[in-house]
Amino acid sequence: MSVRSISYKRGLRTRSMISTGILVTVTAFFLTLPLFAGSYKQILLTNIFMYIVLALAWSFFSGPTGYISLAPAAFFGLGLYVSAGFGEMVPFPVLILIGGIAGFILAFFVGVITLRLRGIYFSIFTFVLVELIKHVLLWWEVNIMCTRGRFVIVLDIQTVYYAMFIILLILLFFTYYLKKSKFGLALWSIGQFEEASSHIGINVTMVKTLGFASSAFFMAAAGAAIATRWTYIDPYIAFNPVFSFMPVVMAIFGGMGQIYGPIMGAAILAFLEELLITKFPYYYMLIFGTILILIILFLPEGLAGLFRKWRKRGD
Repeated sequence: MSVRSISYKRGLRTRSMISTGILVTVTAFFLTLPLFAGSYKQILLTNIFMYIVLALAWSFFSGPTGYISLAPAAFFGLGLYVSAGFGEMVPFPVLILIGGIAGFILAFFVGVITLRLRGIYFSIFTFVLVELIKHVLLWWEVNIMCTRGRFVIVLDIQTVYYAMFIILLILLFFTYYLKKSKFGLALWSIGQFEEASSHIGINVTMVKTLGFASSAFFMAAAGAAIATRWTYIDPYIAFNPVFSFMPVVMAIFGGMGQIYGPIMGAAILAFLEELLITKFPYYYMLIFGTILILIILFLPEGLAGLFRKWRKRGD
């Protein structure tokens, strides 16, 4: 074995140890944070965790395959309604699991039908799905239930904080191992050349459908968890198009090539949204929209792409 290969393996081992140490330290920090942080900080971090889950769950499917889904609001809203419907019947962890499974099932059947579409046609259909579910639910509530909206059982912020953080940790491990798995390689190959992937024996439709459904599982689970802080939901709140577009923008801003890209993008933009709402409640959408346009124009590869350019210059 050459000296170069030995040093390379040592370098990989060192990087792995450093990454593990950072992950353990960050995890320990966020697990103990409610012991010394006030309610506002816990609420803010819970919202940031929620957006990270949505952005990362969106990116691990749409990033490698190139299928730009605008359906996050459909699965997130479904999770909200599951929480409203079953919140008083089952324990909170089971409620989150039911929400995730409901999102998985809906996305699986939608994926079987729609993932044969490509490009803008798939994006349009997924966005229409959000509006379809919203208006069907609205019609059902007004005409059949003779009411609009539902009250949700409310839990304390610390419980929801830990629940959202655990969902995020599970998603991080899932995404990490997905990128190294044969299934993740199949998703990537579909995005590179779908016809070639089919010719080498990959069941393209099933791989895309399972990837899409797995993404929806985490989005719906996040919706089921966060609903317990919202007190009341209706179709316009649950299926707000903002929850479809924000994860996409956050993932693109952070960069979809690495796991840390969507995390950074979601964390920064979620904090920025909260800051602008607090400081400029009447102008925050105008300011936020301007910032997003500048990001898309000047950071097309996101923050991850910017870091790669800095590394190349350093080398």
